[in-house]
Amino acid sequence: MQKILIAEDDVELSQLFSYVLTGNGYTVTAVQNGSEALDALHREYYDLLISDIMMPVMNGYELVHSLREAGQTIPVLMITAKGGFDDMEEGFRSGVDDYMVKPVNINEMVLRVNALLRRARIQSERRLVIGSTTLECDTLTVTVGDNTAVLPQKEFMLLYKMASYTGKIFTRKQLMDEVWGYEGFADTHTVEVHIGRLRERFRDNNDFTIVTIRGVGYKVVKK
Repeated sequence: MQKILIAEDDVELSQLFSYVLTGNGYTVTAVQNGSEALDALHREYYDLLISDIMMPVMNGYELVHSLREAGQTIPVLMITAKGGFDDMEEGFRSGVDDYMVKPVNINEMVLRVNALLRRARIQSERRLVIGSTTLECDTLTVTVGDNTAVLPQKEFMLLYKMASYTGKIFTRKQLMDEVWGYEGFADTHTVEVHIGRLRERFRDNNDFTIVTIRGVGYKVVKK
């Protein structure tokens, strides 16, 4: 049974999350701040962390930053009342995987938890399958039916990132940060060039397509 850690200082909200997630088959532990969450994560393994931002002792940003600095890759769903773009950007830069703004739709939260756990499993296996298309991280290969091609590293990383979150829109800045790193790259035109190359490579693919969201970014969509 998969284990979820909740870091939330609102006791009633924490109890609601725990009740719903337990009812969906998860084992849940709840703590009230980031420091307690770190202690819990040091004591035992958890599959996913749900964290508020505004907590006493250690806030959610500090918690996630500490985890990522220590090399922990546990998926993190941030749930908070802070819904501004700057708040979301800070959350993603600290290492958050997904973000929900209060008041939270409980059913949506469960769907997001399921999706994050599925993606974490994909990443740990370093292999992604979409229909008849298979992406293998260790060899940078994409196999479609009986045909296998080795992609340049950046092209593969770009495709793998987007394909792991089908339907999710990635801004050019997000893709720059994820694939090229925060400091190593500053020209969004390079993202566009790589997207163009991927589109040309997979223009006849029957499993997915890369869609441009004008003025925003890109997403991979299943056909």
